[in-house]
Amino acid sequence: MEIIGYLASILIGISLGLIGGGGSILTVPVLVYLFHVEPVLATAYSLFIVGSSSLVGAWPKYKQGFVNLKTAIIFGIPSIIAVFATRKFLLPAIPTELGAIAGFEITKSLMMMLLFAILMVAASFSMIRSKSSNLEVTEEAQKFNYPMILLEGALVGVLTGLVGAGGGFLIIPALVMLSKLPMKQAVGTSLLIIAAKSLIGFTGDLGNKTMDWTLLLAVTALAITGIFIGDKLSKSIDGNKLKKGFGWFVLIMGLYILAQQLFFPTGTGH
Repeated sequence: MEIIGYLASILIGISLGLIGGGGSILTVPVLVYLFHVEPVLATAYSLFIVGSSSLVGAWPKYKQGFVNLKTAIIFGIPSIIAVFATRKFLLPAIPTELGAIAGFEITKSLMMMLLFAILMVAASFSMIRSKSSNLEVTEEAQKFNYPMILLEGALVGVLTGLVGAGGGFLIIPALVMLSKLPMKQAVGTSLLIIAAKSLIGFTGDLGNKTMDWTLLLAVTALAITGIFIGDKLSKSIDGNKLKKGFGWFVLIMGLYILAQQLFFPTGTGH
């Protein structure tokens, strides 16, 4: 299982390198099902892995001029504050046992995995039906819809904090529609925002949890290796077709996790 886990870690990076996002949605399932990490801890590990990988992925985009720093700061600040507060204060405040519905035990781990599976299904739909032309905007003077950007940034931050995924599929459309960024700039800028909020969000966990740094650094190193492979492959593969295929894979995974958690809830982590 661990060998499959390490191979899957490379795939997380490849998907980030190829389609500029989506990889983070696989990180928690890989940690929970293949490395048997407890779900709440897995979301903390995921923030570090996704943050580090996105930071490495953002660098070549920055050099190519595809990172808009002003937008990253305006969108990133509410996001960073929200994700840090969620990890540091909100998550530890949620009780481990949340009660029972019709004899069905609701735990914090179960709630997080269900929320994660719902997010995966939502992300998959955005990938399956995405056409880059839908989000393409003409070059125009950049205008910021500040109230909406602050609200969206904070919401994405809370969501990232709860489930440990970067939320690129939410950030990219927001940057195109609310900040009027061209698509390629939106992808590059979203990587920088994801890196900053994930890594700063992770620091909110440092006092709360004991980390297995060996596992964490090994998976992160493999994901980063995957990014370079993905970046090379992206030059010869049609990103849109790939995104659709990946979307179907994420949909199947999301539905599997929903079914597994609701009908066979014993199998998650140790």
